[in-house]
Amino acid sequence: MTSKKITNSAIRTIDLAAEAISQLRKKIDKQFEHACNIILQCKGRVAVTGMGKSGHIANKIASTLASTGTPAFFLHPAEASHGDLGMITSADVVLAISNSGSTSEIMTIIPRLKRLDVPIISMTGDPKSEVAKAATVHLCIQVAREACPLNLAPTTSTTASLVLGDALAISLLETRGFSEYDFAMSHPGGALGRKLLLRARDLMHENTSVPRVYFNDCVQTALLEMTEKGFGVTAIFDISERLVGIFTDGDLRRMTSQGLNIGDTLVKDVMSANPKTISGDVLAAEALNIMEDLSITTLLITDESNCLCGILHMHDLVRAGLI
Repeated sequence: MTSKKITNSAIRTIDLAAEAISQLRKKIDKQFEHACNIILQCKGRVAVTGMGKSGHIANKIASTLASTGTPAFFLHPAEASHGDLGMITSADVVLAISNSGSTSEIMTIIPRLKRLDVPIISMTGDPKSEVAKAATVHLCIQVAREACPLNLAPTTSTTASLVLGDALAISLLETRGFSEYDFAMSHPGGALGRKLLLRARDLMHENTSVPRVYFNDCVQTALLEMTEKGFGVTAIFDISERLVGIFTDGDLRRMTSQGLNIGDTLVKDVMSANPKTISGDVLAAEALNIMEDLSITTLLITDESNCLCGILHMHDLVRAGLI
């Protein structure tokens, strides 16, 4: 096979898939709306089923539904007739995918689904098929032809099924008002989950780990505290235990450039007053933005009374996977 034939074959496959997807626009009609409303009213879960290639697509659609606010699971139709049908209750909805509309494994379980009075949404390439006629709602995934030159291997049809499944999931997502926070709650291990769920208090260092000295202490004492705690800064307090400043590596460089002695100079004379603080409720991602905007590597965490609760370093955000 020449390079040109290989290229032409690939382009033809893509063109056929693009055409099939484009034709789906005409099939977003009252039936599609009805299917969405059935799922929105569902008190249980959506069981998505399909055999062979359609089964792989069904598995992916179930996963997409579940991660976007619609509880769903994949049901293997062959296993369903050997006990797994017990996973379905009368509160559920079944989404059955079969390009031919005559998949025997799906037809076998339909009578049982009917007895449970479970709504069935079919997704087939033949509106007159047995699966389509048995369904409460039918969604058409008919394509002009498969990309397979024999017009046999499911290719274009599976692409159309996948896209229609995504359209269903996203329509439900937007109708429900599913938010970024909702998404993060079901993806706590992902990057978005960390950005939207982790707060400063989850990562901050507390209690004796927080470097602190008093404003009447000398700079040498502050340096010893900074070295021991390892943050490159120390919080400064007055005799009333009120947070009044912060002493940083930058402050140290500035004072040494002026020829000041660390043993004779008091912290209050060289500290940075009114240090930048944040609440422990601030998202860790927002804390990162603040650090980057101010070109600093450390933030002090305070409560509503401006009492010091902890300290957060850029390295903590790195370890949390936010950078």
